[in-house]
Amino acid sequence: MKRYNQLYQLYKEFPTDTLRAYQNFVDVFPPVDSQIALEQWKTAHDEIEPRYNAIKTAFENTDAYAEIAARATREQAFTALDLHSKYGRAVNVLVLDVDETLRSAGHTDNEIPRETLALLTEFYDSGIPIVICTGQTLENVKGFMIQGLGSEIVHSGQFSIVYEAGTGVFTPNHGAETKHLLYEDLDREIVAIFDQLRSRVLQEASDELRRRCHLQGNEFNVTMKPNFEIGSEKAVEIIDDALVYEIELLGEIVAEQRSLETDPGEASEWARAFYAAEDAEIEAVLTDHDAMSEPETIPEDVLDVFERIDVAYYEGDAAEIGSLELNKVVGVEAAISVLGIDDPFALVMGDSKSDYRVMDWAAEHDAGIGAAPEHASTTVLEFVRETDDLVFDQGRSADMLRTIYALNQLATLE
Repeated sequence: MKRYNQLYQLYKEFPTDTLRAYQNFVDVFPPVDSQIALEQWKTAHDEIEPRYNAIKTAFENTDAYAEIAARATREQAFTALDLHSKYGRAVNVLVLDVDETLRSAGHTDNEIPRETLALLTEFYDSGIPIVICTGQTLENVKGFMIQGLGSEIVHSGQFSIVYEAGTGVFTPNHGAETKHLLYEDLDREIVAIFDQLRSRVLQEASDELRRRCHLQGNEFNVTMKPNFEIGSEKAVEIIDDALVYEIELLGEIVAEQRSLETDPGEASEWARAFYAAEDAEIEAVLTDHDAMSEPETIPEDVLDVFERIDVAYYEGDAAEIGSLELNKVVGVEAAISVLGIDDPFALVMGDSKSDYRVMDWAAEHDAGIGAAPEHASTTVLEFVRETDDLVFDQGRSADMLRTIYALNQLATLE
């Protein structure tokens, strides 16, 4: 009750909106080579200290309440208090998806907002490791994270990238453990299936499909991407087509790998039926394409393989085939191990089924909390709302980071 009363007093008696505006200006717009900009930045910077000190003096001479006021709204602070009452501990690692989580094609011009980058820097400066957990390629992620956060942070030893949804982990400055190729540990038959998929997926595609999409340059996963703006009507159309095609080709290759004397069409039918039953979004796409299948049976030795291979659908963005033995959970566990976090309690932010698996893992092991944007997949939103209801507006990942920043400040008061 004491913390509740103190937060209530903080936001009632102090002009926290003004302090937060000054702090955000200083954080997001660092000094540049412009006299006018420098003067504005200095004015804002000089306004922070007396306001900060007034709050510090009023609350047991501690920095925590001033830090909360400078970076969190009243609602965010009280949400943080609820989280602290429930879990009684601070977040000690950030596990963050990128696309449609940290950034949004429709709301942030597909860039990580400067406000978000500034907050990530604050977490890093406070000793919190950052794990970027994405389906993208390693080189792509490294590039925009170095551009956003700087090479010093990315190569600090407290920053890790789980890429291609868990096929590999890159944690710079950790010697032999810097790059861990998790796909090298897979069964050779599964590797052979993926080798076949990668070599045949564009070669055997229709001329129209080849013109309208491309194969992402992954190390392992087979991912088809649209040659149109992500999320556009054309992108949705082509990724739906690519999904159906990839599923059918996978069925053919699995039947060949198992040396089954069957018609390719029947093998494709098995794959369509299996993956439709596994995912309602995939089922909807197959239904729209009149490609739903109801075979009498699927051979057991084919089922054994399908149950180890994941087909992921991201509307208007990607159709991807990966290994269920290599997912974001496996990658995150490997990253946390390399980072040396013995008792993780993570903020897991994401929007897709692969992110849900990490959230579920964290909840099952008392290792963290999940948060998601409002446009996340149904599975993710249901999970997040049923746990802590940490849902943020599209393009506003900074709002959730502010809540967790406040949680960590409250934890210092214990």
